[in-house]
Amino acid sequence: MAEPFRLSYTNVNPQIGSGGYRPLLPIKLSRGSISLETNGLVDSGSSLCVVPYQMGLDLGAVWNEQTISLSLAGNLAQLEARALLLEAKVNEFESVNLAFAWAKTDSVPVILGQTNFFMLFDVCFYRSQFQFEVRPKAQ
Repeated sequence: MAEPFRLSYTNVNPQIGSGGYRPLLPIKLSRGSISLETNGLVDSGSSLCVVPYQMGLDLGAVWNEQTISLSLAGNLAQLEARALLLEAKVNEFESVNLAFAWAKTDSVPVILGQTNFFMLFDVCFYRSQFQFEVRPKAQ
């Protein structure tokens, strides 16, 4: 079993003190020969993984070629989204395929949600310590 990768939370909004810290995970997303390094918000309350519109374009995706429409929920419910499969590399772990809702907006971060990030990785949050751990699921 792979050893967990422990990270510190990132303070994305210092004006609100400790409430501004978020579990952001460095991740490399690829589609074919194109790769981008970014940070994904590890969100156990999100049903889906989400990627913003420009990032999908930067990875070479074409909106009209993605034929599976998805419905987003919560404050993203009004947004149009399409299914987009990307290869993802976290730390030194083996690459995995992640299914994303490619949102037609750039006002969302990369979100790593239940389907299917949490199906492929075990995550432990240590919020009081501003830390979290990630490891691939046990085989």
